[in-house]
Amino acid sequence: MKVNEAIQIQEKKLILKIRVLVLFYIFALFFWGITAFPIETELKIICGLLGISLDVSPDVYTGFTGWIATVTNGVIDTNHNYPFLSYGTDWLAFSHLVIAVAFIGLYVRPVRNIWIVYFAMIACAGVIPLALICGAIRGLPLWWRLIDCSFCVFGLIPLYFLHVYIKRLEKLIDYTPTKY
Repeated sequence: MKVNEAIQIQEKKLILKIRVLVLFYIFALFFWGITAFPIETELKIICGLLGISLDVSPDVYTGFTGWIATVTNGVIDTNHNYPFLSYGTDWLAFSHLVIAVAFIGLYVRPVRNIWIVYFAMIACAGVIPLALICGAIRGLPLWWRLIDCSFCVFGLIPLYFLHVYIKRLEKLIDYTPTKY
């Protein structure tokens, strides 16, 4: 096998790995975005699965079920009395979808668009102070804030591998960025 053919095979394998990870990330962002729209319905389903009755005070429950009951009642009351506040979660959902669209550039031209990986890594890192500070201010239990922080940790794992694979591809194809 010629050297050029071996390089082409390596290039194709790297591009496949990159694209699979990018598609995973797009799907994850899309999924988390879409699920932010019907929060009240989702919480009612979770309450049903956990055996939480919405006809009693959330104070009847403790621990995790108490927290879910409290959150569900809060969302129901807010949507009933102040539905415009849910517009904030609509924007949250929309932002996930927009960020997912940005990853299409990474899918098409990974080396040129590696900045998207850096952007996503910075966004993931920003979750930790946001969750810990704002969550504390808003009265969220520490364990819930740590669950939110775990999203950044799990989000960084595929981003790290994307970075590694893109850098390997860049070296393999001897890419030189255009200077502006």
